[in-house]
Amino acid sequence: MKKIYGLLLAMLLCIAVVAGCAGADEKETTKNEQDQKTEQQTKSGEEKKANVFPVTIKDAADNEVKIEAKPERIVSLIPSNTEISFALGLGDEIVGVNDYDNYPEEALQKEKIGDMNFNVEKIISLKPDLVLAHGGSSMGSSVEGLQQLRDAGITVLVVNDATSFDAVYDAINMIGQATGTSEKADEIVADMKTRIEAIKEKAATIKEEDKKKVYFEIAPAPDIFSAGKNTFMDEMLTIINAENVVTEEEWPKVDQEAIIASNPDVIITTYGFYVEDAAEQVLSREGWQDINAIKTKQVVDVNSDEVTRSGPRLVKGVEEVAKAVYPDVFK
Repeated sequence: MKKIYGLLLAMLLCIAVVAGCAGADEKETTKNEQDQKTEQQTKSGEEKKANVFPVTIKDAADNEVKIEAKPERIVSLIPSNTEISFALGLGDEIVGVNDYDNYPEEALQKEKIGDMNFNVEKIISLKPDLVLAHGGSSMGSSVEGLQQLRDAGITVLVVNDATSFDAVYDAINMIGQATGTSEKADEIVADMKTRIEAIKEKAATIKEEDKKKVYFEIAPAPDIFSAGKNTFMDEMLTIINAENVVTEEEWPKVDQEAIIASNPDVIITTYGFYVEDAAEQVLSREGWQDINAIKTKQVVDVNSDEVTRSGPRLVKGVEEVAKAVYPDVFK
């Protein structure tokens, strides 16, 4: 009798083990199916986000712009839009650029369509399905030309005149949406924000008594101009925990006596690409010898495009300005 009970108990245990294994296999299969379904939904969502056309966008000129299909031929009317487009992987689609486009190098090989006073006939001859215009005052004289392009059946998207990092993010996202590259646009913006946050974290370690006063010079003597409020350069100084000695708006003409009185610790020039020895000229400027930046020879020239052009390279501009102002902190 004991032997029979033993056999029954062993059989029940085997059944329980088999049932448990079967249940585990079933759960694992269900989990794998759910994971595959989630992955497919995510992939489908990303593809949908990148490729849904037609798409309607309200541009910087307050126009409702409808883009019927993913653009295959793009003309960019200003360097910032060109840089954004190339960063989005649209190099092959770009068929025309501004005469002053100089980055990336591939842009130099594209057809030139003029400067702010672009050549309407040239653009039409390139047969673009999208023209990336600019919302700044520099395009004001070209309103008629943009309308001629629209009348010729060409889709024109006016991108904002960005003067802040947030506005640059918006411009990148707008161009991404218009060209079916929203996913890449999100990646670029996320990378920019991450790098900016890393700079802010380092800058937060700078004590108040060590905070430096900075003067930007964007045009040399005799007609000296600087960067004031509502410019990328001013925002860059805020990011790195430094003070702009110029308090006027945008790009004021400089009163040399006011700059001397403000006694900046660092002077940054941005015109070395066309003025040889830009920093040396400032160091030897008559009457400026008692300024702290001159006495410590902390005068640095940086790449103008990286601190003024509203595109992805602005982050590199912040990094360069940070090294120029606080070389010991940002090595």
